[in-house]
Amino acid sequence: MASKQKYTRLESEIERHRSEANWAKAVETAQLLATKNQGLALFVNLILGESKLEEYLLENEPIECNITKAKTQLGEGETYLQFVTQQDNKHYVEASLLQAKIHYCKGLYQSAIDVYNRVKLDEIKESQVTSSRLLCILAESHAIKGLCLEKIGPSTTSKFKQVDLEDRIIECFEKAGDLALSYLQDVDNSATDIELGVILETAIQQSPLLHMKRGDISKGVARLRDLLRTIESRFTQGLRLTLARQLAEVLLRGINEKKYVPMGIEEIAKTKHQKYRKYSGEKLFVPENENEESLLLLLIAEAIATREALTECHGVYDLLAIALVKRAQFNKLSDSFERAMRFSFEEFHIWHQFANSLLCARKYNRALLVLKECLRLQPNNCVVLLQVAKLCYEYLYQYDTGIELMEKAVEENTDHSLTARMYVALGVGYSLKALEMKLQAERQTLQKKALEAFVRAHTLDPNDYLALFHLALQLAIHRQINDAMKYVRLALRYHSDHIHSLHLMVLLLSAQKQYEEAICLMRAALDEYPNNLSLMLTKSKLEEIVHGPNQALDTCKHMLKLWKDLYETDTTDSTTESRSRNLTATDRSVFDKKSFAQLQLTELNDRDTGSMKAESVAASRMERTLSEVASSYNSNFQPRPGSQQTLQIQAQIWLHLAELYLSVNKLSEAEGCVTETSVIFPLSYHVAYIKGRLNEHKQKYEEARVCYENALSINPGHRKSLQHLGMVLHTLGNDRMAEKVLRDAVNIDPIAHQSWFNLGLVLESLGHAEPASDCHLKALELEATSPIVPFTVIPRLLH
Repeated sequence: MASKQKYTRLESEIERHRSEANWAKAVETAQLLATKNQGLALFVNLILGESKLEEYLLENEPIECNITKAKTQLGEGETYLQFVTQQDNKHYVEASLLQAKIHYCKGLYQSAIDVYNRVKLDEIKESQVTSSRLLCILAESHAIKGLCLEKIGPSTTSKFKQVDLEDRIIECFEKAGDLALSYLQDVDNSATDIELGVILETAIQQSPLLHMKRGDISKGVARLRDLLRTIESRFTQGLRLTLARQLAEVLLRGINEKKYVPMGIEEIAKTKHQKYRKYSGEKLFVPENENEESLLLLLIAEAIATREALTECHGVYDLLAIALVKRAQFNKLSDSFERAMRFSFEEFHIWHQFANSLLCARKYNRALLVLKECLRLQPNNCVVLLQVAKLCYEYLYQYDTGIELMEKAVEENTDHSLTARMYVALGVGYSLKALEMKLQAERQTLQKKALEAFVRAHTLDPNDYLALFHLALQLAIHRQINDAMKYVRLALRYHSDHIHSLHLMVLLLSAQKQYEEAICLMRAALDEYPNNLSLMLTKSKLEEIVHGPNQALDTCKHMLKLWKDLYETDTTDSTTESRSRNLTATDRSVFDKKSFAQLQLTELNDRDTGSMKAESVAASRMERTLSEVASSYNSNFQPRPGSQQTLQIQAQIWLHLAELYLSVNKLSEAEGCVTETSVIFPLSYHVAYIKGRLNEHKQKYEEARVCYENALSINPGHRKSLQHLGMVLHTLGNDRMAEKVLRDAVNIDPIAHQSWFNLGLVLESLGHAEPASDCHLKALELEATSPIVPFTVIPRLLH
């Protein structure tokens, strides 16, 4: 009796070792059992054959390139199993299923099918299975049968036979998947980590894909949903991540709103009758559309990847980027990538995607740090180099950083396909830095370097529209109008709808005093870009000259209406994410228009000033600080809520409208515009300037002087304030101070003809006839090539 109990205990030990895939221990215990009872030889041979097979598979996948190796290394294992299958016994079926697995590894697909037919695999029920190990073998057998049927293919070209074969393969894979999930739930409490294996993972993943390959997307989606509702075990994490990614990809790329079938409650209820356990219950969340479902799946996959620190999850984060970008959820996307950093050390792709998400979320300082990490991983990645340059120039105003990076990049990447673009970036850096130089000699040196860089870029890539555009813009700033016209025409030949080239062409025509041609081209540009407020502002300036101020006023009023249509909701909700939480197709179109218009802020900001970019940025920061101080001391003074960029656009339109009203002597209307702007940005230097214009128009020169000085205290480089302050001081009889102020204006923007003309008037009043004459001549020379608005309103962008 004691001896029988000992045998039973040893058999239980063997089963435990088998279920834990501890083959060495299983063999050791089986051999010990054989010494105790010679009648257990069949069981021992089964264990020996199984261990040889599974130990081989731990080192070698069952794929075609390993067939030769399988034939030489699995012979001993097959001999052990043949010993068991040569006689009828209780281990016959189990040994036969393992033997069929060896046939599959050897590439003997029909032999494996013959074995399954002999043991009547399809008739074996899960209720007949006596151990978790046998359940795993049964699941693998159905998977292998499906794989063998795939390898053998149809016996005829009949379409009916082909469909029948596909049905049989899908049935095998689905049975395998169901049994595999039951097996994993059974062994969830095991102390040892269990791997599902490539055979079963392939079967589980292939069944929904085969449905979709046949064109039955709904069945494929239903199968994936069914698998994902399986109650989680610690062995299904990687599989769940893969399935969630697959379904999300199908929903994002293969299903539109019309074809999407929501998951109904009745579909959830019927899954309770499946063999393996599934999540069920009342008040379950059911996604209403493909976007909700795909986002939910990707967030689940991301949670698994983060929790388990799974490194093979690039696809999940790429799809998550697609899903969240569609909804403009950039902050959430950057948060997801930040969580991924804990297991993405040295993973360039994840770091780069993290940087892109930070850029979209407007977290520019952090984006620069992450991009520098990308450059550490790939120092010569030209795309990242250009991204860093763009970030430094357009958002952080760190011109020296961008220039140093590009100087090094063009030295080390002389023959790269993007070298021309890097020269463009270098030229843009020089040109932007020139704007903030206070000494004219330093400005000229940098402008010359910029021109040389753009010429080099054009030489390297003669068909690059961007190099041509920047070359033309640089020449225009130097007032080489004819040469600039030649290059901008070439730029438009290669990129006919490049908005900044079109805008530059309009300004060049206006510099040649071809106003009718300029306004015709402007109308064509607005047909292409009907929501571009920068083009509209230039159009109103042209209309003021060609058709008179009334038509220009109409354009300005249209701009205010357009702003209201595109931006009014932004003033109550300033976050990009909350504005786009539930975008319809129409809303998305409007959102895209808004996004495009916001790119033109630099054009709006510098429209009435030739000031240095750095001083304009510093002025904006000072305005913000003054607003914060004022609101802390006065509870009635509160900044207007909403997106600052959006409000800035509105303020620029009101200010331009005020100047138009002044030009037709409508003071009350102009005052109304100033009042509207004051509500938006009460401490803006633009507002102080336009108040000065109003007082000057009313001949209240002392009040005007105070207003202009207030504007200059915030932005010392504001050219128009300097021009008007100089003339107000001249009117007040303070010519010495007027001369100093106007010389400052000339130094800040030496090609502004109005500054030279005003300085000439003041010098003439001081009795300096010859210098005054020189100033007037200079003013006439510059006015002959002066555009309707400064060329500097066109932004120096890397796109």
